[in-house]
Amino acid sequence: RQSGRRYNLFLKRRLRIDKRHQSKDSIFFRDGVRRIDFVLSYVDDLNKEWEKKLERRKEFESNLQKAGLELETEDKKESEDGKIYFVKIHAPWEVLITYAEVLNIKVPIKENDIPSTVENPLDCMLTPLRLPEKVMHPEPDYFTAPFSKDKQELYLINDENTFFSPSMRNRIVNYILTRCPYGTEEGKKKFGIKRLLNNGTYSAAYPLHDCQYWKKANDPNCDNERYTLYMEWARFLRFYKEQPLDLIRKYYGEKIGIYFAWLGFYTEMLFLAAVVGLICFLYGLFTMDENMSSKEICDPSIGGDIIMCPLCDRECDYWRLNTTCESSEYSHLFDNVATLFFAIFMGIWVTLFLEFWKRRQARLKYEWDLVDFEEEQQQLQLRPEYEAKCTQKKKNPVTQEMEPYLPITSQAVRFCISGTTVLFWVSLIIASMIAVIVYRLAVYAAFASLMENTQTLQPISGLLTPQLATSVTASCLNFVIIMILNFLYERIAIWITDMEIPRTHMEYENRLTMKMFLFQFVNYYSSCFYVAFFKGKFVGYPGAYTYMFNRWRNEECDPAGCLIELTTQLTIVMAGKQIWGNIQEAIVPWICNWWGRRKARNNPENLYSRWEQDHDLQIFGALGLFYEYLEMVIQFGFITLFVASFPLAPLLALMNNILEIRVDSWKLTTQYRRPVAAKAHSIGVWQEILNGMAILSVVTNAFIVAFTSDMIPRLVYYYAYSENEDSPMSGYINNSLSVFQISDFPDRNKPKMNPENLVICRYRDYRYPPDHERKYLHTMQFWHILAAKLAFIIIMEHVVFIVKFFVAWMIPDVPSDVKAKIKREKYLTQKILHEYELEKLKERLCQGDKGATEKEFIATEGRMELSSAM
Repeated sequence: RQSGRRYNLFLKRRLRIDKRHQSKDSIFFRDGVRRIDFVLSYVDDLNKEWEKKLERRKEFESNLQKAGLELETEDKKESEDGKIYFVKIHAPWEVLITYAEVLNIKVPIKENDIPSTVENPLDCMLTPLRLPEKVMHPEPDYFTAPFSKDKQELYLINDENTFFSPSMRNRIVNYILTRCPYGTEEGKKKFGIKRLLNNGTYSAAYPLHDCQYWKKANDPNCDNERYTLYMEWARFLRFYKEQPLDLIRKYYGEKIGIYFAWLGFYTEMLFLAAVVGLICFLYGLFTMDENMSSKEICDPSIGGDIIMCPLCDRECDYWRLNTTCESSEYSHLFDNVATLFFAIFMGIWVTLFLEFWKRRQARLKYEWDLVDFEEEQQQLQLRPEYEAKCTQKKKNPVTQEMEPYLPITSQAVRFCISGTTVLFWVSLIIASMIAVIVYRLAVYAAFASLMENTQTLQPISGLLTPQLATSVTASCLNFVIIMILNFLYERIAIWITDMEIPRTHMEYENRLTMKMFLFQFVNYYSSCFYVAFFKGKFVGYPGAYTYMFNRWRNEECDPAGCLIELTTQLTIVMAGKQIWGNIQEAIVPWICNWWGRRKARNNPENLYSRWEQDHDLQIFGALGLFYEYLEMVIQFGFITLFVASFPLAPLLALMNNILEIRVDSWKLTTQYRRPVAAKAHSIGVWQEILNGMAILSVVTNAFIVAFTSDMIPRLVYYYAYSENEDSPMSGYINNSLSVFQISDFPDRNKPKMNPENLVICRYRDYRYPPDHERKYLHTMQFWHILAAKLAFIIIMEHVVFIVKFFVAWMIPDVPSDVKAKIKREKYLTQKILHEYELEKLKERLCQGDKGATEKEFIATEGRMELSSAM
């Protein structure tokens, strides 16, 4: 029976092979002439809503044809699994020119005659990094103007089939699909492909890739741009090459192109920060042996003789300071003079990055015809969901046309619900952070007791201190919680934003971006803020410790400071996020597409069509790019907000981003359906978020150096309290530890055992000894150090902010040559349009058109002269 089935399947496939001579890997209709601009797919499932879905499809497809689109349906018998129908859509010339005018699409009118003035003296050295000119600049540079149906002869139309690029074509078709009605349900007019996808009427809607990524198409009319992008951009072995941004923009649209331009520029700028950070780290490494603090801690006659007070109540014993020898040595790697230099450097680096990006963005806006795009965005990107849900209408004061609007009362109610929901979920994040802090406090005593009383841990007890063990396990737990909460927040943020019903696509993305960033900011950075600014700051002193919820004693910092614990926290969360992100972005889509790729390679082309191959790929989605930006901006926060604690953070980010560019390009080219092309003139609201983080980073790094690092206390001791001129830092450890009389311990804190009959123990603080009249109160040195910390914060912030604003003022946002090119292009474009109008007017006069008067001719000619003079 099995062999019979196989034979029947063979005969079925054989008949299909004989039936169709044209390769189904083609991106054209069966006639081989009309290009497939979009594909819809659906499954004919015979459930209770089958008739309703059939009715919707008939109405929708009928309306698409009324709009001028041409459709061709592939029967399910022709599909690989025999279940899926495919509706291929072609936009004829008349539809393209109509909607090109509606969408204000700019098209070539004349080849650009402005010579490039940017010359790089390092071009010879950068030759190995260059890509072929044909890949970097796939099209000549043209002067462009918005398309007009009445002026078709003005544009450089050599071939109607290729005049509009595939990305322009799929953008136009998508515009029609999102606004095409399909009937009336429950008294409301229903329209848009998005609704039909949500209710299951169609299973997918997507534009086609132009060929398979691993080989060129057999059809000579195919551009094979996907293959070029894979070979020259998406392979990891090309990691050192520049990105073909013009080709990316041409194939995927400006929105995706500007993301990769930003990511590439960010990675280039990270190289400088990574080099300086590495130098600072190496400075700490090479000066470890010169660190007087760790020398005194490790010295058996100094650190070995200092008995420290117990780390927890009752269960913990007294311990000797030299047991933290190794951790104090390693803390010097990140807590040294270079830390201060690097914190100031990164404050300036952030400004340079943002200012130079503005210049790069301005150049791209000119080269990609996006200079006047902002107004278009507001006018053209009205969301279909807004039009559908807003039943009330009012007159637009600008256009004087009736348009849908959301009443102010409805907006207020929606914003109140939205704000309350956001506050609730932010509170939930803070509650989870407090739970992790409680975990830290609860297990700290257990780790301290275990490590002091377990002989098997003695060989590593110097490196693995109770503080470090608690920090590592808490960081790992915190990372797991972060991943779980992220999963929930994405859905909550989308639900809230949908409920607000934003008017335009830009407004929708901006609102969603702010909510998601707020959630992610609190989620990722709260634990780092705790370690940096709260841990060890509210401990109290022996006999009067501070307790959380009157139960758990607050954590103390290591005798060498809290900076090493902040470094540990930052490393685990940052590295864990990057590893997990790459697994999600690369491995998961690859596994999901594995079976589809296997079919694509094993089946004959005329059985496994181009639309089926793309159908089996993953969906990039409308928010695909949003998540890419969010990932990089969170990383940007790690390397700016807390960089004073970890100079190697930019190096980790650089290595991740080199991989990130190729992973993103690889998955976009090989694992995802082709996204619908979209325009964008900038990185949007992310620019404001980056500016805000740049300002905040100056404040956080100043506080880290002042309060988390041990630098200021050491400097105060060096200049004000040192008594040894030959070795100013000797005696610092003894000076930074206060004395406590063991007999003053209350029963709650006093250890169960004191086998050595100790009388005093030491703790990290600046307080008077028990025999002083101001017993256990803060000394003057404490207040001197506090004043020095506050003075340092004020001085560092003012110095860095002054330099930042001066640098920002010195660097213009738009390069002078770009300003000149924009002005010249506007002038030449205006001149060409005026000449065209003049010629048309001459023709009308010659033909005896009574509507064309001599005065109109003189006025048009005068307008040309005036424009030239200006």
